[in-house]
Amino acid sequence: MSSSGGTALRPRLLGRATVNAVVAVFVAYTLLPVLWLVLAAAKDRDALFSSDLLSPGGFSFARNLRDLFAMDGGLYGHWYVNSLLYAVLGAAVGSLVSVACGYAFDKYRFRHKEKLFGLVLAAVMVPQTVLALPLYLMASEAGLVNTFWAVFVPVLFNPFGVYLGRIFSRGYVPDEVLEAARVDGAGELTAYARVALRMLGPGLVTVFLFQLTAIWNNFFLPMVMLSDQDLYPVSLGLYAWNSAASVSPEYYPVVIMGSLLAVLPLVAAFVLLQRFWRSGLTAGAVK
Repeated sequence: MSSSGGTALRPRLLGRATVNAVVAVFVAYTLLPVLWLVLAAAKDRDALFSSDLLSPGGFSFARNLRDLFAMDGGLYGHWYVNSLLYAVLGAAVGSLVSVACGYAFDKYRFRHKEKLFGLVLAAVMVPQTVLALPLYLMASEAGLVNTFWAVFVPVLFNPFGVYLGRIFSRGYVPDEVLEAARVDGAGELTAYARVALRMLGPGLVTVFLFQLTAIWNNFFLPMVMLSDQDLYPVSLGLYAWNSAASVSPEYYPVVIMGSLLAVLPLVAAFVLLQRFWRSGLTAGAVK
């Protein structure tokens, strides 16, 4: 019995070790670039060019941070505020729009509903880079090129968010609750705002996080729409500085420091909102 039990236990331990090894590889693949970024942001230009990141010498974190916000008249501060406006405000409004659309697709019956939802699913598969030129032409006709709205308005509409909104509405908002609200005299907008939207909280947070990440990392659309550097987001501004670094090496330390600071809002958003997100993952599991 002991021999057969040991034989059965061995493949199980081997499988667990394999899984742990694969997870360790992926964790290292994710964390090593972040570790390099943290170390490089704390070094001066000479240490960067000599690839001497692990030595105690060449520490220049405070100076790099000061130079970052002083470079080109403090442009990085403008870019950071722009990114916060584009991403946080755009994700908040876009998630509300997406969840409301998903709720409507789930709870209401109207003509050609499934065909229209099919178009939404088809739009999910269209790369955003393909839409950049048509959006530019539309913005040009409307006179919005090189303005805040040229970047802000297109990010408000997210087909994948609409799909997620319908999924969450189907799973978290029982029809019986809405019927009870209507019997109590609530209108459709009241039932949605006061009843359904509270149940859709985890879905709203999920769509918000997806939107926030996508907008914050958005690069191609601002590059097409904007020529005024004061309107650049962080991603496009750091790209411009990195391109200039080949001629002016003093840009290298500030680009690395700026890249480190650019990661912080996404990390903060996931840390602060994860409890709402995790609560949604188990919603409905226990009756």
